[in-house]
Amino acid sequence: MDEVVEVPKKRKGVSGPLEKAFNNNAREQLDCEIARMFYTGGLSFNLAKNPHYIRSYNRAASCPIPGYRPPGYNALRTTLLHKERMHIEKMLEPIKLSWQQKGVSVCSDGWSDSQRRPLINVMAACESGPMFLRAVNCEGDLKDRFFISDLLIDSILEIGPQHVVQVITDNASNCKAAGAIINARFPHIFWTPCVVHTLNLALKNICTPSSITSNKVAYDACNWISQVAEDVWFIKNFIMNHGMRLAMFNEHSHLKVLSIADTRFASIVVMLKRFRKIKQSLERMVISDQWEAYRDDDVTKARAVKDMILDDDAWAKIDYILAFTLPIYEMLRRLGVIRMSHVFTRFMSGGML
Repeated sequence: MDEVVEVPKKRKGVSGPLEKAFNNNAREQLDCEIARMFYTGGLSFNLAKNPHYIRSYNRAASCPIPGYRPPGYNALRTTLLHKERMHIEKMLEPIKLSWQQKGVSVCSDGWSDSQRRPLINVMAACESGPMFLRAVNCEGDLKDRFFISDLLIDSILEIGPQHVVQVITDNASNCKAAGAIINARFPHIFWTPCVVHTLNLALKNICTPSSITSNKVAYDACNWISQVAEDVWFIKNFIMNHGMRLAMFNEHSHLKVLSIADTRFASIVVMLKRFRKIKQSLERMVISDQWEAYRDDDVTKARAVKDMILDDDAWAKIDYILAFTLPIYEMLRRLGVIRMSHVFTRFMSGGML
């Protein structure tokens, strides 16, 4: 009787039924192409969280279109941009219709873009929500009361003067004068100073009083606060302006020392709040062996920084400042959320017009 020899089964390779079902090789190739798009185009990884990015690939996978090619450079900047503008306008139509029943406030503010161009944006705000109208590049223009009033009047005429209740700007003298011009032309439209700007000016007068602009009583009562703020800025600059000192601080803290621009709202309070959070890290740094062993040209400044950080009276003053400025700071934060919604509306409305 012949012996039956079993022939071993052939191992399935990459073309097996499981591989074909999930098409892993094609998936991997597609993933690599998408990743290269991000890497070579310098795209932010946050784009992967964009719902439109995810939705576009889901649609392409579920509804394959033979011979489809993604839109090119010219289509993205012309026809498709125009279609999206019309789509946004349609979405904003209910807000525009509410202006007739509820009235609207015209809000304006100045800012600078990434190229440091001075811009003035105009928004319409009502109970239904804010809506971006336009942003004008003011580079080379004199932003006096006539320029600002003409800009706001154009927006008022676009909305319809009968629907506008008030104009809101910051407290600058040219903006206030522009509000007077608008009120003279449209008596039912009054000018209102920006609450955020008003509170920020109040906070600045408290934390950094000037002997020229403030009365003597206020200056004598609040001048010590500016000295505390100067000491905090001195410590911040001493740490951040040298790589070795910054490295020592980072070894003792998981939080960073903030670098806050003076133009930011409540910049002094924000800096004091961060210093309070990193108090223990600062103390550990100045009593560490690294700090004692480190020698550099600023020995006097280093000793002064150590004395300030280990001074309990200085920290008590910081706690007191944060306590009595808390109501103003919290109001600024709440209003800041509203301002951020304006920025989002500006983005959703197609950017600068």
